[in-house]
Amino acid sequence: MTTQTSNRVLVVDDESDIVALVAYHLAKAGYRVSTASTGADALALARQERPGLIVLDLMLPGMSGYEVLEQLRVDPSMQDVAVLMLTARREEADRIRGLSLGADDYLTKPFSPQELVLRVGAILRRVTASPVGNDALAVGPIRIDRAAHRVTMDGNDVDLTPTEYKLLVTLAERRGRVQARGHLLETVWEAAPDIQTRTVDMHIQRLRSKLGAAGELIETVRGFGYRIRGTVQSRTA
Repeated sequence: MTTQTSNRVLVVDDESDIVALVAYHLAKAGYRVSTASTGADALALARQERPGLIVLDLMLPGMSGYEVLEQLRVDPSMQDVAVLMLTARREEADRIRGLSLGADDYLTKPFSPQELVLRVGAILRRVTASPVGNDALAVGPIRIDRAAHRVTMDGNDVDLTPTEYKLLVTLAERRGRVQARGHLLETVWEAAPDIQTRTVDMHIQRLRSKLGAAGELIETVRGFGYRIRGTVQSRTA
């Protein structure tokens, strides 16, 4: 199997001018870029090249970007690949659907190529960030190995997207303290706090679902944000 390469980006869009524009700016920023114009080609290339991130248009012919995203997230070998979705639709429901399927971030068309490059960089920094301090955290039955970017529940692996993982680590490191949605956007997404906070809510919802009963440890503080409760222990790996 090809090892995942954090500086490799796969751009998927059926509009050749957009592909050329995005590929040019990403390559100029130092990324190794591959391109695809269909969902089937995107999945084949992703499995072959193991990119660190996929820029995925949601309105593809035949297999939609939503279907591509679903297949990526159920494939154990591809679950850690980050996804930045592109959508021409500005309705909140479209963004929510993409986020609920496991996208890490989104941009609406038309977009600034410079902003896209910045978003790609922010997501990949989350994926490759080095742990600070002790390598492991224990939150109830949840074990977080920050050196290996691995989460387990009662010894069983929990498959999280890069953003879900970073969100869990952020809450665990600041246990007992309420984290405002705007602050989480700045910390986890490296985004300005005025970006829609629904992004945070959807990722919290997915994270709780994946953690099962332990998802109840993540509390909603109405009108403000979230916190993780219970005793959190730091451990050396």
